[in-house]
Amino acid sequence: MAMTITEKILADHASMKAVSPGQLINARVDIAMGNDITAPIAIERFKQSGAEKVFDREKVVFVPDHFAPNKDIKSAEQCKLVKEFAHQHELTNYYEVGQAGIEHVLLPEQGIVVPGDLIVGADSHTCTYGALGAFSTGVGSTDLAAAMITGELWFKVPETIKLIYKGKLKPWVGGKDLILYTIGKIGVDGALYRAMEFTGNTVDRLSMDDRFTMANMAVEAGAKNGIFQPDQITEAYVKNRVKRKYRFFSSDKGARYSDTIEINASTIEPQVAFPHLPSNTKAISEAGRVFIDQAVIGSCTNGRLSDLKIAAEVLKGHKISSSVRLIIIPATPTIYRQAMKEGFFDIFLDAGAVISPPTCGPCLGGYMGILAKGEKAIATTNRNFVGRMGHKESEVYLSNPAVAAASAVLGRIASPEELN
Repeated sequence: MAMTITEKILADHASMKAVSPGQLINARVDIAMGNDITAPIAIERFKQSGAEKVFDREKVVFVPDHFAPNKDIKSAEQCKLVKEFAHQHELTNYYEVGQAGIEHVLLPEQGIVVPGDLIVGADSHTCTYGALGAFSTGVGSTDLAAAMITGELWFKVPETIKLIYKGKLKPWVGGKDLILYTIGKIGVDGALYRAMEFTGNTVDRLSMDDRFTMANMAVEAGAKNGIFQPDQITEAYVKNRVKRKYRFFSSDKGARYSDTIEINASTIEPQVAFPHLPSNTKAISEAGRVFIDQAVIGSCTNGRLSDLKIAAEVLKGHKISSSVRLIIIPATPTIYRQAMKEGFFDIFLDAGAVISPPTCGPCLGGYMGILAKGEKAIATTNRNFVGRMGHKESEVYLSNPAVAAASAVLGRIASPEELN
């Protein structure tokens, strides 16, 4: 029976020869992850169950990253609870401030998640790891507790949409623009409980960072997971960083897809998602004159080293507008250190930006960049719902790092080409 890569991974973890869309299965979990918001609820359920230990102390991963470093007393209590549980159960992969970064950047960087894995996390953007050729999806905290105890969860096998991207990308266009364009095309429920399989000669040339960005935002189209078939680029990324064996899966030639969508990527401009949905996208040439109060470059979507490098290229020799706050958030300590080493921090500081420690912070309206009533921000984050970054009457516009940096300089949403 021909299967997609998603179906193959699920069948493998359910110890079955084959699975089909709609089928309910029980599958073993390779990694179960929680953060400072979701892990405390899972810990409470864990204790209520009477469980005495986690199924595998190397496979339960806790990363306090949303409100850490602790922003207030409540967040401090949350992080304290997570830390105490991690120490009690001697979790191998617990990351305290100083080692912690944004979870969905940290786990691949540290080689904790690998190709062929089945990964669940109590955070919707757990789908990020599909960039490695893994099945990864977000779950509720109660499901996380069950996985922590048993090492297994049940799943409904999703149908798969095959997305084929063809053509050479224009300057300043990357993975963020491809996924925003796609969400704009199919809508925020266009892939509801389906796998988004990213393919095509455009995708074949994408860096791992661009692939992480695209997989990360699959959930913004309602997808169960986003996934890439691993290749030489994947191999080069994981080769010297992973700590255990991995396996490359690929879709069979005769695999069944619920839909196949072809996209001419060579025509795509940098994209901007207007409030209040990631699907409300416009090409940068159609954005008009939208003045901003804040720009944020960071998050699990675009806080990697390549993102900061792009921002530095745009900002070099420029000053940000006096009406704009530019907040730059390296996603992990490793990225922070490397960006500093490569001179990006000097460029950012000279431009007038502020550099934050690794945190999710403003992306979810946590801290480190909350918007006041009526304020507008352009951000490399993944969501722009009502009140997402602060006051319910504020607005968030989503873009890639180059557009966010150029917009910070000009004080309005702008293309990097306008700075020349």
